[in-house]
Amino acid sequence: MVDAWEAAVEAQIRAAVERGEFDNLPGAGKPIPGRDLPYDEQWWIKGLLEREKIPTDALLPTPLMLRKRLERLPDEVRDLPTETAVRACAQDLNDQIVAWLRTPTGPRVVVRPVDVDAVVRQWRAARLPSLPGPSTPQASTAGGVRAERRQRRWWPWRRRPAA
Repeated sequence: MVDAWEAAVEAQIRAAVERGEFDNLPGAGKPIPGRDLPYDEQWWIKGLLEREKIPTDALLPTPLMLRKRLERLPDEVRDLPTETAVRACAQDLNDQIVAWLRTPTGPRVVVRPVDVDAVVRQWRAARLPSLPGPSTPQASTAGGVRAERRQRRWWPWRRRPAA
């Protein structure tokens, strides 16, 4: 029974070769890729990732993906044109974090929502050129007065040395 089935399959393959259906296939006449490499149990997963151009971050558990996105957030928002877009990007990340916190899956990793206002402040600081220091004499004396007041605030509790 099995031999008859194999014979029928072989006959169909032979007929297809005679019709030329196997001509011009991709990789025809080329060596089999990875033939000289040691055996890898996950060869098909790696091949799928390469062929479909899937980023390896997609394989991470949700909390680790969120942590990686938290680390890359300043780079993500750096080129955004408006503050509204920066806030929307940070809020989207916060929504994903809160959704994961409601029903955590995967490893227990600490993931906290990001401070949207802090992200906006960083974005503004990166976009604005550093401003030069105060050039007018009034501004510099005002700064000196502030420093003097600050210093006085910290020292009243100390006793003065006896003369």
